[in-house]
Amino acid sequence: MKIKFLGAALSVTGSCHLVTTEHCKFLLDCGLFQGSEALEELNNQAFDFNPKEIDFIILSHAHIDHCGRIPLLVKQGFSGQIYSTGATAEIADILLQDSGTIHVTDAKWINRRTARSGQPLVSPLYTQEDAARCIQYFFPVAYGQCFQVNPQIRIRLNEAGHILGAAIIEIWIAEGGKTTKLVYSGDIGASNQRMLNDPTLIAEADYLIMETTYGDRTHETRWESGKRFLDIVFKTVARGGTVVVPAFALGRTQDLIHELEVFYDNHELYQNQLDKVKVYVDSPLATDATEIFRKNAHYFNDYIKERIKKGDELFYFRNLSFTKSIDESKALNENTSPKIIISSSGMADAGRVQHHLKHNLWKPQSSIVFAGYQAEGTIGRAITSGEKYIRILRERIRVNAEIYFLEGFSAHADKNDLLKWLSGFKEKPKKIFLVHGEEEAKKSFANTAKNTLGFDCTVVEDVSEYDLDNETVMVDGIKNRIDTKNQINKLKDNLDDIHNELGNLLAIPGIGIKGSFLDEKREDLAVLTRDLEKTCEKLKTVINK
Repeated sequence: MKIKFLGAALSVTGSCHLVTTEHCKFLLDCGLFQGSEALEELNNQAFDFNPKEIDFIILSHAHIDHCGRIPLLVKQGFSGQIYSTGATAEIADILLQDSGTIHVTDAKWINRRTARSGQPLVSPLYTQEDAARCIQYFFPVAYGQCFQVNPQIRIRLNEAGHILGAAIIEIWIAEGGKTTKLVYSGDIGASNQRMLNDPTLIAEADYLIMETTYGDRTHETRWESGKRFLDIVFKTVARGGTVVVPAFALGRTQDLIHELEVFYDNHELYQNQLDKVKVYVDSPLATDATEIFRKNAHYFNDYIKERIKKGDELFYFRNLSFTKSIDESKALNENTSPKIIISSSGMADAGRVQHHLKHNLWKPQSSIVFAGYQAEGTIGRAITSGEKYIRILRERIRVNAEIYFLEGFSAHADKNDLLKWLSGFKEKPKKIFLVHGEEEAKKSFANTAKNTLGFDCTVVEDVSEYDLDNETVMVDGIKNRIDTKNQINKLKDNLDDIHNELGNLLAIPGIGIKGSFLDEKREDLAVLTRDLEKTCEKLKTVINK
């Protein structure tokens, strides 16, 4: 048996692992790469396998970095079953269609720009119609049910506690006269969540593929983050500002609605203040996802089920509105009254939230609250890292708003929860592969697992294939090329800033084109521009080699 790590090997996004047995080939997830331009370029590269030869997919959950390239796979000939929970199938359907719409919009925008420069036009990765065709291949499997995929392979999906319908996957593979058990963690949820059960502990496995998104840090508790969130709201409202929350349409938005719902319904002391604060969920996708959450209440924990029995309506409270039209969305930024806007995308790289950031990032009275993981190369990562200027919708915006990052709302387990889950194994697996984490997070967790549990872990740092029978590994070496492309893209951004600065200087009133001040500045910028362009050319040569 061989396992090839094709995504979530270099970073957190693009989860895709190819398992090859003597009888078949199947995928664990098939996700979209998100983050830097260099990472996103991987979405357009050919699959490292023939899609027609893939027998089936087991999908851990519906986040786009785990399912986002399935329409491309189907488009190129895949026609097998996609095994997942029923909730994952429903959510993936709407998320993938939304993703198809975004790809078409992005391609149109790129083509308008490239047509003027005489460059070749691009095609969208896939369309909404391509995505809609995928639902016919989904095959729902219930939690805890042992399901025979074919004569050699059976699977069981277990609660992951990450998002609605997310699964930890157990796979039994019969080949060569023996049965091997492979466990894939998918994304593991935090303990003691408000709505979902804790992740299922798995007692044994021969081989384990495990995520390590937060393998190097611990989170504050959900209660602590909830308290901070409400403090931020009151402080921002008191100075007449708006709270903008970039939130994932699936999972995080519903968590935040529930947090506010509990507060609005149970804090009479703050009633006068709360009545003045409207909460807007400005994301059609989040609105659709919330309806799926309401329909699938059987996935929730006993606390939520008990509330439903009492007649409570989920994800609803006074002052909450779901905006639908673009005009309604635009009106939020024309309305100067204090409010909370929850909008996708969660990493601020697309969607309506970019418009809300454009209108609020520069305002000292506003607050921007991030409540989930921010991948390298995203706008959200740049803001939370403390950058003073952010490029949004082709504008350079000064960051004057207060910036917050509430990790307690994360749907991912932190270091302690990951360790708790790993300690559930009664015997040490033959091999533990760490994926879905940045390099430092994976290495840090490997050390923690070794020192605490005595478990040896293999840190997957590049696109690579492991032959489990012969204990050999082949590395494709894509990491250096990605790092180099990231350097080039950063230099391009620097060049853009330089050219913008030059334009600003030219626009200064009272400074003539021949003024000594301007001449000096122009020469400085020209020298820096030439140096950066030379460096870009050198880096491109490295990539081509």
